[in-house]
Amino acid sequence: MSSNRNAADPGRTTIEVERLEVTGVHDGHPHDGKLAAARTGQDAAPDGDAAPGDLPRWQDPRLPVARRVEDLVGRLTLEEKVAQLYGVWVGGDSTGEDLAPHQQEMTSEAPDWRSMISAGLGQLTRPFGTAPIDPALGARALARMQQEIVAASRFGIPAIAHEECLTGFMTWKATVYPTPLAWGATFHPELIERMGRQIGSVLRMVGVHQGLAPVIDVIRDLRWGRCEESLGEDPYLVATLGTAYVRGLESTGVVATLKHFVGYSASRAGRNHGPVSIGSRELADVLLPPFEMALRDGGARSVMHAYNDVDGVPPAADPELLTVLLRDRWGFTGTVVADYFGISFLHRLNSVAADLSEAAVLALTAGVDVELPAGHAYGTPLLEAVRAGTVPESLVDRAVTRVLRQKCELGLLDPDWSPVPPVLADGAERSNGEVPGVLEGSVDLDPPANRALAREIAEESVVLLTNSDVLPLRPQSRIAMVGPLADDVAGMLGCYTFPSHVGPQHPELPEGVEVRTLLAALRAEMPETPIKYAPGGTVDGPAELDAEAISTAAAVASEADVCVAVLGDRAGLFGRGTSGEGCDVDDLRLPGAQAELLAALLDTGTPVVLVLLAGRPYALGDTVDRLAAVVQAFFPGEEGGPAVARVLSGAVSPSGRLPVSMPRNPGGQPTSYLSTTLGQKTEVSSVDPTPLFPFGHGLSYTWFSWPEVSVEGAAPDGPVEVPTDGEVSVSVSVRNDGDRAGVEVVQLYLHDPVAQVNRPVVRLIGYARVPLEAGQTRQVDFRVHADLSSFTGRLGYRVVEPGDLELRLSASSDDHRHTVPVRLTGPERRVDHRRQFVAEVTLH
Repeated sequence: MSSNRNAADPGRTTIEVERLEVTGVHDGHPHDGKLAAARTGQDAAPDGDAAPGDLPRWQDPRLPVARRVEDLVGRLTLEEKVAQLYGVWVGGDSTGEDLAPHQQEMTSEAPDWRSMISAGLGQLTRPFGTAPIDPALGARALARMQQEIVAASRFGIPAIAHEECLTGFMTWKATVYPTPLAWGATFHPELIERMGRQIGSVLRMVGVHQGLAPVIDVIRDLRWGRCEESLGEDPYLVATLGTAYVRGLESTGVVATLKHFVGYSASRAGRNHGPVSIGSRELADVLLPPFEMALRDGGARSVMHAYNDVDGVPPAADPELLTVLLRDRWGFTGTVVADYFGISFLHRLNSVAADLSEAAVLALTAGVDVELPAGHAYGTPLLEAVRAGTVPESLVDRAVTRVLRQKCELGLLDPDWSPVPPVLADGAERSNGEVPGVLEGSVDLDPPANRALAREIAEESVVLLTNSDVLPLRPQSRIAMVGPLADDVAGMLGCYTFPSHVGPQHPELPEGVEVRTLLAALRAEMPETPIKYAPGGTVDGPAELDAEAISTAAAVASEADVCVAVLGDRAGLFGRGTSGEGCDVDDLRLPGAQAELLAALLDTGTPVVLVLLAGRPYALGDTVDRLAAVVQAFFPGEEGGPAVARVLSGAVSPSGRLPVSMPRNPGGQPTSYLSTTLGQKTEVSSVDPTPLFPFGHGLSYTWFSWPEVSVEGAAPDGPVEVPTDGEVSVSVSVRNDGDRAGVEVVQLYLHDPVAQVNRPVVRLIGYARVPLEAGQTRQVDFRVHADLSSFTGRLGYRVVEPGDLELRLSASSDDHRHTVPVRLTGPERRVDHRRQFVAEVTLH
């Protein structure tokens, strides 16, 4: 008999095993974590060949993981193997509206919990993130679910619990950090790694093992609703910041899941789930590098396939992508999980499978190991396919081996594993290891340290786009604050925050964490300054309905010394917002009647400071010259109000930089700064794609000069020769010429004048945040390897090509301060995922 104290004991004739089932949430109130009790029993787990100490080999922590997993797989029946390949979404049928695409039609009935766990279970889907639940009660409910899963099956294997964590742990009362697009604006990987570590610590504390983040899709079209979830339009920025987040999350033991592999952000017309028609070179040079880096340097242990198709082939059914590239070439050994219902979509939406059984065969063959959120295809349909000989059981073995290897690495197969998470551990000790009773409100998922970090990220992410010396606001000014987001927290919260994602189904509940509006924050920041407020309409209402509100707001603005107009987005799902998943747009005009409101404010003659709280940049080409200042913040999170207020007051000097270009005209998409000469303004087209503000742009309340540049410690004198397998050190000095402290962001771009294929005019290959006191000068060193010049050549593989290059030290993708000519010498080199990804940076 197994010595696992969590496994079922066949001798329990007089010992009851609690039947623990989460009560459904149908009344709009957070469930209390109580679970209904019943009785069950089960057979003993066969030990077979026992290891020393009477432990079965699969449970012996002294043995290598591979041996343990091999032993366990050999003991499992086909049904027990398949049970490890899907999740169960308790409460997924009771959310009222879709939290995932087509959720309601896919979860019309609650799963039969007892039958679903009788053979074991691979994953628990969003036990915290489906409905509002107090953190302490949620931890207890999860522990009891795990206890029952362990008790219900022969081997007592716990499930992996996963949650969304794109802007923090997406549950009620947990810290809401800024959106990933705001992370991109920080250009600060170390800060994002700290955030990942904080998020991972909170997840692990309550018993969650896997986080479905980060999104490292490179933005290709700003009309796409999920721009707010990505980190920018540049693969180097996305890769370095995404890898930092992964490193932080994984350092806590939580499995990071890279999304969405691959092509999702490159859909036609920026439509969610749209088909993708790109060449292999764009795929390799723009979309894949963030995944390469986050796997190799970040240590991500999971990848989620994308919903789209690439040239007609859905990633979930593409063995060339999920097996040949991901595993055979890159050496990935973790798990590939399905985006929610993605395997079923092979039948329902992609039309490449005749039924769910065929969809399961396609996905399993391609390399998808786990179906989420539930077992629609990997349950009975997969079992039937294996029994019919349509798919060999060896492919089931391949997937279950990967799943169990991850569970083993997480400690879930160890004999001393306990269902009680660390946050309840003290109580468990007092109750002899059983799931303890807990008090509502006894677990804090938003402690001061987390809020402080959320504030720091928000402050560093605010981008000052233009300023005619009206900012910082003067304390003696009469200020009018107008706009639909001036006194609404919606402007702070992205789509994958709990208040935006789940909160609308529970309107009677508060956000769960303190979120101050910009109006409240600015009044607190400038208590002696008179501030009058008018909403000026709604975020997305029609002009005819907002006309009176616009007129009132203009009257308030006309009586002020300066008007702060707070405009932008309200995040939502599938068309229920102006930004977020499924909230794609036809063009880049401000939503609703906000453009009309802005025009009315400008017509008053009062200087107007535009503050954009949004999930994407909007076209301001026809108004920007009339604005006194423009401030951009991308859904800056629970501390976004105070962060933006401190920038407006001057307490914080802005240091954010644009992670995406800001378009001049509403129809100027799709484009990004990563375009070839043919993609720039030309005399042969009447369309000018030049952005209003370029990628990397951002101002400060001080000003900087870059007096000197050197190569290998000396002033450059003609092209410096570097072997195609060598590296060069380039340095630039930066001086703060103003009278207050500030941060300059030095950006290093590569220009390749002549190459065997068309290349972007410039592309980012390095950057550094440089904090400087007034009058201070610092030196920035970039160590640049020739690998950073590599690209996919004519023959389809990545090369470092000899020839002339330019390294451009710049303040943005269009503001180049110094140019260093470089000549690569020697033979053309072929490189792969083992190449040098990052320019090493040193500050002096």
